[in-house]
Amino acid sequence: MRAGQIRRLTPQEVLEQASDGLAGLLVDAVAGGASIGFLAPLEAVEAAEWWTRAAGDREVWAAYGSGGEVLGAVTLVRDGKANGRHRGEIAKLVVHREARGRGLGARLLAVAEAHAAAVGLRLLVLDTETDSPAERLYRAAGWTAAGVIPDFAADPRGTLRPTTLYYKRPGR
Repeated sequence: MRAGQIRRLTPQEVLEQASDGLAGLLVDAVAGGASIGFLAPLEAVEAAEWWTRAAGDREVWAAYGSGGEVLGAVTLVRDGKANGRHRGEIAKLVVHREARGRGLGARLLAVAEAHAAAVGLRLLVLDTETDSPAERLYRAAGWTAAGVIPDFAADPRGTLRPTTLYYKRPGR
């Protein structure tokens, strides 16, 4: 596998990689302060359990290093409600701390957006911690801030932080 390759994973591949590379990716992100739904310290077992549960209800793309290690991942959750089948949510864009600053997050996001457009999703949403480095990425990729919710989620240390909601119309 060549360095930086991004592949869409089947649910079976997510299960196979849950306790190894994918779990390590979440553990690294939380240890680095990323507010992605977990409190520190995140144990590898808990991270693997999350990926195992996620395998069937979201689409997953992973980026790999030259040695096959997982450097990043992004997930897309489609809305299953009858009145929401036109939209999806980017729900976990994570890049390993050692791979940040090289455009990998932007590439992962672009892959998920292109897929969303190709399958007919006309609206994407996401949320991220207000004033986090991720906000620069989303703004640069053309996402529009819809508003801020105070005290929406606890960061890895347990401190309540505001969250900014974003939306984008893929393919536009």
